[in-house]
Amino acid sequence: MGRFVARRLLQMIPVFIGTTLLIFLMVYSLPGDPVKAMFGSKAADPATVAKLRHEYGLDQPLIQQYWNYLSGLFKGDFGQSFTGRPVADLMADAFPVTIRLALFAFAIELVFGIGLGVLTGLRRGRFLDQAVLIFTLIVVSIPVFVLGNLAQFVIGVKWKLVSPTVKDSQDLSQLILPAVVLALLSLAYVTRLTRTTVAENLRADYIRTAVAKGLPRRRVVGVHLMRNSLIPVVTFLGTDLGMLMGGAIVTEGIFNVPGVGNTLYQAVITTEGPTVVGVVTVLVLVYLVSSLVVDLLYAVLDPRIRYA
Repeated sequence: MGRFVARRLLQMIPVFIGTTLLIFLMVYSLPGDPVKAMFGSKAADPATVAKLRHEYGLDQPLIQQYWNYLSGLFKGDFGQSFTGRPVADLMADAFPVTIRLALFAFAIELVFGIGLGVLTGLRRGRFLDQAVLIFTLIVVSIPVFVLGNLAQFVIGVKWKLVSPTVKDSQDLSQLILPAVVLALLSLAYVTRLTRTTVAENLRADYIRTAVAKGLPRRRVVGVHLMRNSLIPVVTFLGTDLGMLMGGAIVTEGIFNVPGVGNTLYQAVITTEGPTVVGVVTVLVLVYLVSSLVVDLLYAVLDPRIRYA
């Protein structure tokens, strides 16, 4: 196991460098001058523009800019935004909010997604199964921005059950509605994936053997069936945590959540390259760590899996 973890950590290095390089090149190769954009509609003095470009290192070749960024990154320096504030400070304000929102949404899809998937998988073809399939199909078919605005109007404005916008991100009760909206799409996929694997494994030989041996149904389902059925679900959930954090742009915009999504959206609009690259770099790290954790969980769920 130790060798496997060490090998995976070494594999993460070129993946991280390659991914961040592509992101850096795409962001800084976009048309338009971010320094001139700082002046808005005002006419920019060429000497001032040249000075600012030199100050932010934008007059250097892209590869040199990336090397400077990577060198600073290993020292914990994510660069400085064009507003003069360090990118690390911006992320320190935004990431805790998005982490709370993403973990809230992750817990919702974990509990309800797996729960509904197991129930429908064990009762395949019955009324509950058909109702859940129709519900998940509807959720998958509706775009997030439509679902978010609809939930905000009906639940927040018309019924007044919760606050339609987040005024205090520290208050978890105000994050319930955006967390549900953020989780619904993934919840639908988790439910359908769990249902399929449970229904498929119910017909497997090892389940019939366990039943024939007279094992209690709780042990057959909870130990033998669930551990094998959850392997593909864990794979999806592991990568989905990073998706929830990066995919919160629309949800955070609708509910006015001051998190990573809002920060990233504003940075793209104002061509804040350092902020965009810094936020996406952290999201890449989240994906890589999640992928490693998922691989380690395989051996926990299935004793037949061993790592050399």
